[in-house]
Amino acid sequence: MILHIITNLEGRAGAEGMLCRLVNASHDSPAMIVPLMGASAHNRALISNANVTIQPLGAHSAASMALTIPRIARMIHNTKPTIVMCWMYHAMAAGILAGKLSRRVQTPIIWNVRQSLDDQSAMSANTRLAVRACQKLSGLPTGIIYNSHRAQALHEEFGYQNDNSVVIPNGFVLPHDIPRPSAQVRIFGIAGRFHPQKDHQTFFKSAALVAEKFPQASFKAAGAGMTHDNPAVIAMINAAGLKMDSVELCGEVDDMARFYASIDAAVLSSRTEGFPNVIAEAMSYGKPVVTTDVGDAAAIVQEPAQIVPVGNPSKLATAMCAMAELPPDQYAALSTRSRQRVQQEYNMESIAQKYDQYLSALAVGRTSEDSPYAQ
Repeated sequence: MILHIITNLEGRAGAEGMLCRLVNASHDSPAMIVPLMGASAHNRALISNANVTIQPLGAHSAASMALTIPRIARMIHNTKPTIVMCWMYHAMAAGILAGKLSRRVQTPIIWNVRQSLDDQSAMSANTRLAVRACQKLSGLPTGIIYNSHRAQALHEEFGYQNDNSVVIPNGFVLPHDIPRPSAQVRIFGIAGRFHPQKDHQTFFKSAALVAEKFPQASFKAAGAGMTHDNPAVIAMINAAGLKMDSVELCGEVDDMARFYASIDAAVLSSRTEGFPNVIAEAMSYGKPVVTTDVGDAAAIVQEPAQIVPVGNPSKLATAMCAMAELPPDQYAALSTRSRQRVQQEYNMESIAQKYDQYLSALAVGRTSEDSPYAQ
């Protein structure tokens, strides 16, 4: 049994989605998920593996977060998991300390790092503190899984050191039925919660420049906080000079398949990412992507013309306009390449196998040099 400790299972970000897909891919193997905070009904519904139990600890403050450590220690002692995997910084710190407190020294404890460190100023003060705390503790876990090469490089530059560090990217279940691509790109979509890391300001400025050249272009924004009742979002749109009737603010979307089906191309304007889930998700639906050069975005997309510097609305708009100018046959070919890329490199079955082999190697005491997935 694997015990998964995650900071929170309430949101709809990349870590939560990947954890749900991973336990589903384990072919009904038992697992326990322990969110330090809570677990939403949406994320619970994503888990189809009937042998997965979820036990939230309800910690919503720094003090209550610290109190989770002895509780997790008792869980480790009582359930005797074969592996403890800790997702995101607060859970990484709590999990390694609980493991030591439980005295089950033979149980491998794995950290799962889910983001990069391109721009720590975009993180909350609490998260930055957790990043620094984990740097001091990074030699203690049995191994560290990074979801991108960029994340591994920046964390190790920051001081994270562990002899069993590997890169295993995120995996995706490809949709079976996808709509035929439109004749041309006219609807651009962005998916991500309203947060400084996502840099929606750059997206809206870019959209305004695109609209000047292609008045028929429109834009959709999905994610928590991306709503008309968020004054900060409305202020960004107005400051960018973008007409409100050309933007659809979708808020948090339950049916992302419908969202991807409704757009012609996806945009990522982030200032920092690890493995940007929305890029691969959009590509799995045959939607080409224009993205900032964050995390492993360039490695995922594999189309240099679609990669732009961070925080540069002009260059992001230029890449978006170039996509809008594609003739139908070239757009269709790009759509096909996008989907094939995810199918070949990031299908969930093969990624789950990489997890299985890495964890099995550590469980029997082998090092990452022995693992075929050592990076």
